[in-house]
Amino acid sequence: MFTASELLERINSHIAELQFVRTPQGLYAPVTYVLSMGGKRIRPVLMLMAYNLYREDITRILNPATGIEVYHNYTLLHDDLMDRADRRRGKETVHKVWNDNAAILSGDAMLVLAYQFMAQCPVEHLKEVMDIFSLTALEICEGQQLDMEFEHRNDVKTEEYLEMIRLKTSVLLAASLKIGALLGGASSEDAERLYDFGMNLGVAFQLKDDFLDVYGDAAVFGKNIGGDILCDKKTYMLIKAFEHADAGQLDCLNAWVGVVSFNPEEKIAAVTELYDRIGVKELCEKKMEEYSERAMESLLAVKVADEKKEELKNLIANLMHREV
Repeated sequence: MFTASELLERINSHIAELQFVRTPQGLYAPVTYVLSMGGKRIRPVLMLMAYNLYREDITRILNPATGIEVYHNYTLLHDDLMDRADRRRGKETVHKVWNDNAAILSGDAMLVLAYQFMAQCPVEHLKEVMDIFSLTALEICEGQQLDMEFEHRNDVKTEEYLEMIRLKTSVLLAASLKIGALLGGASSEDAERLYDFGMNLGVAFQLKDDFLDVYGDAAVFGKNIGGDILCDKKTYMLIKAFEHADAGQLDCLNAWVGVVSFNPEEKIAAVTELYDRIGVKELCEKKMEEYSERAMESLLAVKVADEKKEELKNLIANLMHREV
């Protein structure tokens, strides 16, 4: 069995060696730039980990694992453009280095490249893998659309938000695990259990992101703290604040949400203080714990030796205590 660190090293090396030899260079330079930023590579590592539960020859699926990472980075490239984000992983985003049109077109190219990499899986699994991948890609678009619609609503419910992050974030983690398991020869039951593991892990992962955006350390997190507060993003934190605020706190929240002219530091400080008083921090931590426990239950049900699942168990623990 490989450790998660060893698998990360393998996929990083594989991606670093990619050569986009087609022209024009202006189309592929942003692709190379995005992939050179690194990142946690959690999706390809999960695919390799699921595969490794059943087989040792991970080299066999490095291209499909690359496909899932290229796809993920394509979504980030377009997300940054939609959000007008200036930085990603501590570096300038593609539309800042190049321009909006380059970000759109190079992102489109990445989507096609992702499909080409994914299609390089063993032929006996090709249809099933591509069906999972295509449905996942569609669900992610649905999640992104919901996220955009939430920007114009002040009545978003917790259940709606959790469904949005399931679609926008969780399904890709879940699909990575399911595809890896199927390519490794897992039973359909085990593949589904690993899918459920990824789904619950993904919700916990996004809730942790929401949490870190307010309570993280900017130097470690890699993004400015309070970005979600500044743009009134409908996160779990904000939705819960509205649900649990008393009359006075509600007045304060409404005074800050939707305000056009403000001092950024003042708004972040004021809303964070409201979160503290309302108890949002504890509510978010409790919900993260709930989804982490669900993930663990699904993992424990997978029919492989317990020692083979240790790395995936460690992943849950690392996720809950991460600072980035």
